[in-house]
Amino acid sequence: MTGKTGGRRDFLKHAGLMGSAAVMGAFPAEAMALGGERGTVREEVLQATAQADEKPKYHIKFGVCGMSHDHIYGMIGAVERGGGELVIAWADEDDKIAAFKSRFPNIKFAKSKDEVLSDPSIQLVLSSEKANERAGIGIKAMKNGKDFLSDKPGITSLEDLEAVRKTIAETKRIYGIMYSERLEVKAAVHAGELVKQGAIGKVIQTINIAPHQVNQKSGGTAGGGLGSRPEWFYNDVQYGGILCDIGSHQVDQFLYYTGSTKADIVASQVSNIRHPNFPHFQDFGDMMLRGDYGFGYVRLDWFTPDGLGTWGDGRLFILGTEGYIELRKYANVAVSPKGNNLFIVDNKEARYIDCNNMALPFGPQFVADIVNRTHIAQDQTQCLLAAELVIKAQKNATHVTIKG
Repeated sequence: MTGKTGGRRDFLKHAGLMGSAAVMGAFPAEAMALGGERGTVREEVLQATAQADEKPKYHIKFGVCGMSHDHIYGMIGAVERGGGELVIAWADEDDKIAAFKSRFPNIKFAKSKDEVLSDPSIQLVLSSEKANERAGIGIKAMKNGKDFLSDKPGITSLEDLEAVRKTIAETKRIYGIMYSERLEVKAAVHAGELVKQGAIGKVIQTINIAPHQVNQKSGGTAGGGLGSRPEWFYNDVQYGGILCDIGSHQVDQFLYYTGSTKADIVASQVSNIRHPNFPHFQDFGDMMLRGDYGFGYVRLDWFTPDGLGTWGDGRLFILGTEGYIELRKYANVAVSPKGNNLFIVDNKEARYIDCNNMALPFGPQFVADIVNRTHIAQDQTQCLLAAELVIKAQKNATHVTIKG
């Protein structure tokens, strides 16, 4: 055979006899991806801005109504950075109550949800109650004249979503959802700034890889047991399912970085591969999205191994017409345990940016929104669109059984 295909096959066969060194030498450096000299690589560390040292501009009082997930502590921290003062809390799980009281021994503990929701001294209610109960708490909070910030997922059914939207229209209150993988990750915040500056042109697609760990260093993933996770975590009615739960972070990012105001779920699927003892749990899921300004793909799983050293190797890839951005949010695997790693490549150079020193704006902006009745910290429509998309993705997902 003397055509191009045959010639290439003959060459590779001959090269194999000569060894890998000969193969390497037979190709130009560019073909072997060794052409590092063709571009420059720059490393930089973002410096802390004046905002990091500023005292909060506003002051509000807030309460906690439900703390089933420990995300509540990050939510409290964000609001406190903005000038919030925690004054009252309620929970119904003994272990969560004990842990909370050890951290906040001077906070008044309520005997019921209503005691928090009707407290006239507070302007904001936070909740990380079981996921399917959060919307109900938020609706009551808004009807009592308070704004609301939920852990993700903030809503787990289309019926609850409709009720939330109706209550917002009636009360003019804020229903926030803490999509912390964008709002509370410094590299993700800086990526948003770069996108707005046009650093990579028009964003075409986001790809989110979001692995999580069921029980860090506990063997929970392999054993399929509860470990440190509560029973509700394994019940899809209560936690919302993997696409609705974890995926809410990623769909929020898809909408935000592409700027999409309308979007559809093209396809979605879920599976329970390694937890047969919990048939209502899903440990793998993915989905494809199409928005009016871009595309998205999301992969979610509960298979992070102990060797990583943290709860998940979260990655975000943002493709633009003039470049791309990669975030290694929580570790630079096998290089450094430090998170907030941002890589950007444009037509001039490749850059690595350490984002750990920058300030997080969400808390101060959210408190300012409560005082000024604005939506700077989080666009209300986009917030609820993300919730709607993941509910639909979960509801319409193909349930797949993997053999083996």
